Order: sequence, then C-alpha cells, then structure tokens
Amino acid sequence: MTPAPDSTTPLRAAPSRSRRVLTETRSLWQLAWPILIGQLATIGMSVTDVAMAGHASAQDLAGVSLGVSIWNMTILTLMGLLMAVSPVVAQHVGAGELDAVPHVVRQGLWKALAAGLLAFVLANLAAEVFDHMDLEPAVRDVAKGFVHVASFSLPAFSCYRVLYGYSTSINQTKPMMVIALAALLLNALINWVLVFGNWGFAAMGGLGCAWSTMLCVWFSLGAMLAWMRLAPAYRRTWPFDHYEAPHWPMLRSLFKLGLPIGVTYFAETTAFSLIALLLARFGSAPVAAHAIALNFTSLTFMVPLSLGLALLPRVGQSLGADDPLTARFRAWVGVGLTLVFSVLSAVGIAWWRMPIAQAYTSDPQVAMLAAQLLVFAALFQLSDCTQVVISCAIRAYKVTRPPMVLHLAAFWGICLPLGCVLGLAPQWVPFAPAVPMQAQGFWIALVVGLSVAAGGLLVMLSRVTRKHLAAV
Repeated sequence: MTPAPDSTTPLRAAPSRSRRVLTETRSLWQLAWPILIGQLATIGMSVTDVAMAGHASAQDLAGVSLGVSIWNMTILTLMGLLMAVSPVVAQHVGAGELDAVPHVVRQGLWKALAAGLLAFVLANLAAEVFDHMDLEPAVRDVAKGFVHVASFSLPAFSCYRVLYGYSTSINQTKPMMVIALAALLLNALINWVLVFGNWGFAAMGGLGCAWSTMLCVWFSLGAMLAWMRLAPAYRRTWPFDHYEAPHWPMLRSLFKLGLPIGVTYFAETTAFSLIALLLARFGSAPVAAHAIALNFTSLTFMVPLSLGLALLPRVGQSLGADDPLTARFRAWVGVGLTLVFSVLSAVGIAWWRMPIAQAYTSDPQVAMLAAQLLVFAALFQLSDCTQVVISCAIRAYKVTRPPMVLHLAAFWGICLPLGCVLGLAPQWVPFAPAVPMQAQGFWIALVVGLSVAAGGLLVMLSRVTRKHLAAV
C-alpha cells in the first residue's frame, strides 16, 4: 500500500501548462510530419502536371487546369465522404476495442467501392459541360480527355483513402509518406515521357498528365496493400483475414457520418474549382493564372491539412478513452500551432509572389496575373488554415452536420454569389462593378467566404468541447 503523503513526503509537481503544450505539440508533429510529406508529394503530382502542361503550351495548361477542376471536385468529395472511417477507428483504438477495427475497415472498403464507381460515372457526365462552354477546341479536347482518362482511377482512389484513414487512426503515418514520394517520382517520369514524347513515345501534351495520374493512383493502392501485408503494426487489426459481405447497419452509419463531410468538401472545392470554369470566357490567361495561384496555395495548405489529419486521431483516441478534457486540450493546441504557421505562410507568399508565379510559367502576362492573385492568397491564409484544422477536430467528436451547414452558407451562400458579382459584373446587380474584376473579384470573395467559415467553426468547436465536458 502506498503511504499517504505528509509534510515530509515530496510531491511531484504537476507539469506546467507550457510544458504540456510543448509535449502535445511534439506528439502531434510526430504524427503529422509523415502525413505532411506524403500530402506534399501528392499535391506535388498536381504541381508537376500543371508545370509540365504549362511548358508544353498555354492551351495544354488551360485544358489540364479545367480538367483538374472536375478531378479535384470529385476526389475531394470522395475524401470527405470516406473520412468517416477515421473517427470511428480512432475511438475504437482509444477505448482499446481493437477487435472492432477490422469490421469497420471492411465495411469502409465496400462503401469506397460503391462511391468510387458512382464518382466514375458522375465525373464523366460532368466533363460534358466543356462542350457547352466557349472554349478553344484544343483546350476543350485536353480538358475532356483528362477527365475521361483520370476517372478510371476513382475506385482505386476511394479504396486507398479508406486504408489511409485506417492507417492514420492506428498511428501509422509513415507508409503514406513513402508511397506518396514514390508515386511523385513515378508521376514525374511518366509525365516526362508522355507529355513531351520521350523514349520513343508520341508527345501527348496535357493528356499525358491524365495517364500519369491514373497509373500513379493504382500504384498507390497496390503499394499500400503490400505495405500493410508486410508490416507487423497491422497484424492486430488486419482487415483481410476473411471475406465479409456488406453489413447494412454499419454502412448506413458510415454514410450518415461521412456524407456531411463529403458535402462540406464539395462545397469548399467548388468555390475554388468553379472559378476556373467561370473564368474560361475571358481566355486562357486568367484561367492559367488562377490555376497557378490555386496550385501553389494548395501546396501550402498541406501543412494545416496534415496537422488536422493528425489531430483527428489524437482527439478521437482521447474521446474513446473517456477523457474529454485531454481531447479539448489537444484540439486547441492544434489550432494554436496552425495559427502560427498561417502567419508565416502569409508573409512568405506575399513576399515571394512573383518568383512563385514565374516558376510555373514563362508567359509574362500569366505570371503577372498569378502574382496579383497570390496577394489575395496571402490574405486568406489565416482563415483557410484555421478552418481546416478546426473542422478535423470537430469531426473527431463525430459532429459533421453543423460544419456542413456552415460551409454551405459560407461558400455557396456568400463566396460564389459575391465572386460572380465582382468577377463577372452582371449589369442587373446594382452594386456590381462597372468592369468585371475577373479572377481578382473571385479571389476577394474567397477571402470573405473563408473568413466566415473560420469564425463560425471557431465558435462551434468551443461549444462542442464544453458540451462533452459538461456530460462527464
């Protein structure tokens, strides 16, 4: 029996708050940095696509940018829809219920297969919109071809995202980093061969980027399955020890949890991707400039996204262990760390905007337009970085519908309408500018929409954490 402390028994001092913050920051970063490198490698594939298409021709760049707008809307919606696996697995891990994990993963894969096949059909239908737009024929052909070819990878992408969420939630993040780096190298090689016609292949221009994307997604799924088979960390929760038919109660639960996240991702990505479609009427230069600015900000966005993806299992495992106080502490440490990064990111983008633009294109007009848009990108770093991390923290609590409503209001209710007014200047709107602001008008609206989303989510996280503490 441990003796009761008295005046002569030294008591171990509780760690100070600053030490706790530092310890949690280190733990969060240890989980986040492999995700970050993997995410940077993944987005690096898009950077490679856009950069190589840009050096092929302005038409190839514009066509790939338009095709990528459909592709991004599709895969990001799938990512959100399939993210439901992460909080469910994380809470099982926190509660020590490891035997329940394989069932969740198997049902998640059934959900992924259905979602991927549906996305394949919808993406190809969406590509038909290019036939009804005032586009140069060469641009239209590249845009449609990109979607048609890349869409064959959507079932593989869906299954990979389920395994991604499962692996992250059992604290295994390095496999995705290694696989993404390998896929990046493979993507660069295939692009170099197919876009420019090396090694005896015919030069395919922007369409070569689509083939590269499709092949690399299937490679990533195969590599992930191989890693899981060989690594000891997956044996305790190995999901492929036997066949399991669809279990409708679990599938309904995963769809109920994941659908609002998918709608949220769709609302946000359409606020970015539809801009490219709306700018097409002004020619290739504004579309290309928008693609460059969006592509680079997507690169910096990987840091807060990676922190959010690491924060989700950290918070979820605390909730599974019935420790809402630690869950709240971890959530706010993640938000604070993200705020620090967002300030540094904003300063860097504003200072280096012209060299960044020139790294993407040799066209002076496109580079100048892109540099102007990067100023607005710097402005929304604070709100954009914050909202993604807060969203992940809230999802760890299995709260998905209120964030969906907020994102719909911010992006579809404010951002897109305001962007159309400023960017297109319809004369029937009383406060519309006399001359269309084109891409700049849309990016001003993005700043407003992201600020509304970040502010609302901040309030929402505070209420959710207080509610769970009160329930204890």
